[in-house]
Amino acid sequence: MQLAARFLARRDRTVAQVEQFLRSKGALPGQIRHTLRRLSDLRCLNDHAYAQRWVEQRLLSRPMGQVRIKAELQAKGVAETVADRVIADAFREVGEEQMARRALDAKQHQGRRLTPAQSVRFLRQRGFDDETIDGIVMVARGSDEGLDS
Repeated sequence: MQLAARFLARRDRTVAQVEQFLRSKGALPGQIRHTLRRLSDLRCLNDHAYAQRWVEQRLLSRPMGQVRIKAELQAKGVAETVADRVIADAFREVGEEQMARRALDAKQHQGRRLTPAQSVRFLRQRGFDDETIDGIVMVARGSDEGLDS
């Protein structure tokens, strides 16, 4: 329990991260189960709350699409159902297209203007779906043509 408490004191962790840490320190399976149950009962360990905080912070600092966020959450050990629920809640307020525009605007404020091909590549890397990307790139092309006329 003391190992897990010190591990959690540094920053938020998922159940899977704490379990893996305890296993790497040689804890027995029964000890691990007991510790995880106790930490959950004390509300020190909650994957849903962890995922909510992580997604909120991630979207503020580095806007990305639902696919990428889900992959990152699952890599941290968050269950698919929990990740899906948290992501749906996060994108209910801010749609995928609006998030993609924010990501693209932030990228273009870092320097030069991106070509349509560079925009597509960037948005794909950030985990946005093809439909969202196509819509944004088509609107950008239309506004560029209007400016050139």
